Amino acid sequence: MKAAKPFDIPKTSVWEAFKLVKANKGSAGIDQESLEDFEQNLSGNLYKLWNRLSSGAYFPPAVKGVAIPKKQGGERVLGIPTVSDRIAQMTIKLAFEPCVEPHFLVDSYGYRPNKSALDAVGVTRQRCWQYNWLLEFDIKGLFDHIDHELLMKAVRKHTNNRWIILYIERWLKAPMQMSDGKLVERTRGTPQGGVISPVLSSVSPKTHKLNK
Repeated sequence: MKAAKPFDIPKTSVWEAFKLVKANKGSAGIDQESLEDFEQNLSGNLYKLWNRLSSGAYFPPAVKGVAIPKKQGGERVLGIPTVSDRIAQMTIKLAFEPCVEPHFLVDSYGYRPNKSALDAVGVTRQRCWQYNWLLEFDIKGLFDHIDHELLMKAVRKHTNNRWIILYIERWLKAPMQMSDGKLVERTRGTPQGGVISPVLSSVSPKTHKLNK
């Protein structure tokens, strides 16, 4: 008789996560493995990932640091996870996102399921006939400066699921590998480019206050 896994993560969740990651496409991470490469042994790769997630033995690899130019000048560094890690992040996102979604306002459009910037523009277009002014502001470096300790407090406030908490904490600590091969330790922020990052940015103390 096989011993039960420490975490009850349905295999169907990993399969659903893979389908969503495939639909989103995306480039390879530090292992240079593309989605097409991953699919060469799809059943085996998904089973191995599920097995590691369910046993608590999954440790995320470093994210690939890719610098892209900003419109206003300077550069923004994206963190590109491996294909396998994107699927793992999507698995946890599917479990965690429903825990926090009910706490956001209807007029919160950033990184929300079934909502987009175009939806926000549409609502703004309607309301411009009702009001004479518009207030615009932005959080500078939102993804880069999130305090890990405060973020984990927010995560624990919304869920007591042990594997969600465990893996989110591991992703926050995963290093970034730059183009020269140098590994950069991360003590703040969550990589812009990660699957789990948008929902984490929404529950971070800075943005959570805005959503309330």
